[in-house]
Parts: sequence; C-alpha cells; structure tokens
Amino acid sequence: MQTRGVLDGDEWVVNGQKVWTTLAHHSDWCFVVTRTDPESRAHKGLSYLLVPMDQPGVEVRPLKQMTGGAEFNEVFFDDARTAKANVLGPVGEGWKVAMATLGFERGTAFLSQQRMFERELASILETAHKRGATEDPVLRDALARHWVGLQIMKYNGLRMLTSLVHTGVLGPEASIGKLYWSNWHRDLGETAMEVLGAEAMLVGGEPGTGEYELDEVRLNFLASRAETIYAGSSEIQRNIIGERVLGLPREPR
Repeated sequence: MQTRGVLDGDEWVVNGQKVWTTLAHHSDWCFVVTRTDPESRAHKGLSYLLVPMDQPGVEVRPLKQMTGGAEFNEVFFDDARTAKANVLGPVGEGWKVAMATLGFERGTAFLSQQRMFERELASILETAHKRGATEDPVLRDALARHWVGLQIMKYNGLRMLTSLVHTGVLGPEASIGKLYWSNWHRDLGETAMEVLGAEAMLVGGEPGTGEYELDEVRLNFLASRAETIYAGSSEIQRNIIGERVLGLPREPR
C-alpha cells in the first residue's frame, strides 16, 4: 500500500495511485484506501477516505480494453485534498471498511445481474434453436446446465440475503455467490461462442482501421473473462471459503 494520506489542519492530503477504478472518468467522488500511519505495516494503519474528483490534484487516465471500451481507469493523486471528516469508519481501520465494501460488491451488488443473465441465456437459447445447435447433444447438455445453474444462483442469492437480514453483516456467503456466478457467466460466454461456431470469430468494423465493433454476445464473452478476477479473484474466494466455511488451514505464505 503506497498511497499516503497526511493530515494538514482540517484536510487530508493524498499522494499516490489507484488503479482499476471503475467509471472514474464519470465520478464526482471516489474512495481511497490510504496509509495514514507512516509507521504501520500490512493491513494496519490504513484509512478509508472519500475524495472529491473535481480538483487539480486528481488525474484520471483511461485503460482501454480489448472490448474497445475504457470503463477502468488509473487515478493519480498529487496533493489531492479532502476534508478531515471524510473518513468512513475509524482512522487507521480502513481495511475493515474495505473488506465490508468487498463483501457487498461480491454479494448483493450483483443480485440485479441475475435478471440480465436470464435475458442473456434466453437469447442464446433462441439463437441455438434457430441455428440448429440444440441438435448437438453435448451443446444441448451445456445449455441445460446453464439453466440449472441460473436457478442455483437465485437460491444462493436468497440464502445470502436471509443471512444478511439475520446477522446484519455479509459473511462468507458472499464469496460463495461471487465464485459461483462469475464462473457460471464465463462458461456461458464460451457456450455462446460454440453456438455461433466459426462465425464467432468475425466482428464488425471498418477494414484497415484497427477498430472493431462488438455485438452483445461477443462483448459479454470478452467482458466475462474479467469477472473471475475483479472483486477478488476466484482463487481468493476459494481461500475464503476454505478457511472461513470449511475451517481448513490458511494457505502457506
């Protein structure tokens, strides 16, 4: 953790870098986990600051993706300032706040996506029927498993919400849900490419320009590759489940 926050009167002065900041180029505010205790190490001494983006000390640089979009960004802080009161949670305990934020990102933040997944699967099924792809027993089995997986995802979400209502916090259920839906969606994208066959390798765009256009199916396929990485990779989710649910020993450092 290299980003530093120093208290100067009634303001925090922030210097450092934040990478993979989603939609930073549209944002009025961002949160920054910054080291406010220079003597601290690892997870200790961090604070969760809320920083306004519209100021001279903040520079946003887009990271262009192979999909053609650039919703991720690098953000550089050069003596950026925010009010002393703009700390979420206690000073020095930002790691706990960040972990709570991640829990909601992995869990409840993606519940609404299930409606999108339903529409996406329905569209792929319709295309498969039109192209005769459902005559292939292997592909037909894969499509059936995706439908079953969507139902499992729904009940996982309900279980997570029930736990949240009873305890007031998101536990390891969030990691179970995140691991499940991100792998499910990645596999659905691969099946969609199989439904399209060789046509899946073709994209629109102006020849010779190096630019191309992606329809929804191909865009979802490419974007889903990142879903097993952001908000904590699948490897991290498996560690959390193994240690906090199954009681297995911690991974050797």
